[in-house]
Amino acid sequence: MARPSFTARLVNAPFDDPGLLIFFQYQRRAILFDLGDVHALSARDLLKISHVFVTHTHMDHFVGFDTLLRVSLGREKELHLFGPAGFFEQVEGKLAGYTWNLVDEYPYNLLLRVTQVGQERSRTRQYRCKDRFLRMEHEEEVPSNRVLVREPAFRIEAALLDHRIPCLGLSLIGELSVNIDKEALTALGLPVGPWLTLFKQAVVEKKDPDHAFSVVWEEEGKMVREKAFPFGELAGKIARISPGQKITYLTDLLGSPENLEKAVGLAQGADILFVEAAFLDRDKETAKTKCHLTAKEAGTLARRAGVKQMILFHFSPRYSDREEEIRKEAMEAFGKE
Repeated sequence: MARPSFTARLVNAPFDDPGLLIFFQYQRRAILFDLGDVHALSARDLLKISHVFVTHTHMDHFVGFDTLLRVSLGREKELHLFGPAGFFEQVEGKLAGYTWNLVDEYPYNLLLRVTQVGQERSRTRQYRCKDRFLRMEHEEEVPSNRVLVREPAFRIEAALLDHRIPCLGLSLIGELSVNIDKEALTALGLPVGPWLTLFKQAVVEKKDPDHAFSVVWEEEGKMVREKAFPFGELAGKIARISPGQKITYLTDLLGSPENLEKAVGLAQGADILFVEAAFLDRDKETAKTKCHLTAKEAGTLARRAGVKQMILFHFSPRYSDREEEIRKEAMEAFGKE
């Protein structure tokens, strides 16, 4: 089985702020779903983040913006942020809360590319650190569709859900996974090494099979060796390719038929579904009032979507001593107790 090209973990414990960090195995890169309290992440982790998808700007989903911005200041970096209606105002309000009179002295340039996802149109604005984060004049606008980001290795899909305000549901879908046949590698006289990162990326990007691919490595820490292969020939011998992994993230949604239908469609066939289970089913009227899912609704959603694994988070603090009860209710509805 091919090793997944990315791994995901919750930023915090299930009673704390929501957030999902996704690392790419063959790149020094990560993306983040939701931007609540991120103090559990190291500066090194935060600096790997290229894209942030904020489901909505309630405080527990957006309070970490300042932390991420502070770590990114003074870096040569482009940071992409996505959010639903009202996102521009929220980001601009954050940026306006500070004095930026010294940033023109920074040797590097930080650029924020902020996309507001609407029902009909998605718009993107840019904010440059050296310009004191004032909005740049040019604004991009495209028709909204399910795909927010598409790269050779993956795509991000979204659905607008109802939390009494628009709230993004999110899926990361890998295009394919690449594993290396170690025996085939040895037969070719090639070592494991950093060159495999470039090779796997070339496979994902479907490079020209006739293109010459050079394998370069060091022996005994000093002597450099190199072998060249037609890329397609090398890939055919050492690469084992399988369909990409799918991870879905759903939080802060009313358990209405329309919402659940959208959520099931977004999560369909996911390898892992990260889903909120804010309330127990006996408190479903409270869940409805607060526009959250119950544990039973979360498990039912996962079963209907045919996901392979369900991971629960975003529990109401009122259940701090009943975590196992939440999990049991959800797993019973999922059918995998």
